[in-house]
Amino acid sequence: MNSNNNTLLRRVIVDFKKLTPEILELILKKFPDGYGDDDIITFRNSNYDLIEAIEIIHKDTKYLVKISSKLDKVIEQYEEHESEKLDDQLLEDIKESIDETMSSNDNEE
Repeated sequence: MNSNNNTLLRRVIVDFKKLTPEILELILKKFPDGYGDDDIITFRNSNYDLIEAIEIIHKDTKYLVKISSKLDKVIEQYEEHESEKLDDQLLEDIKESIDETMSSNDNEE
């Protein structure tokens, strides 16, 4: 896609809580072996916070998916469930499990 078309794309910032099965599938398709440092872009959001994200372009939208340890865990757990069809319920179960695990780890510290 050339840079002229790139400027017409709608930009959507996606964090762990807003991750959908469709966006997760796009991430796995673009980065089947995982993403590396060269794939991560940085920018400042409207609050001037520095954000690290990976870029996924699909149709008329550029998704900027925030990098976090939770995102990495979702991808890892999804790959363990790859025989199942990823749907909203499976993704919510995975996200809930990660939130519970990370909350209990925070409480132990």
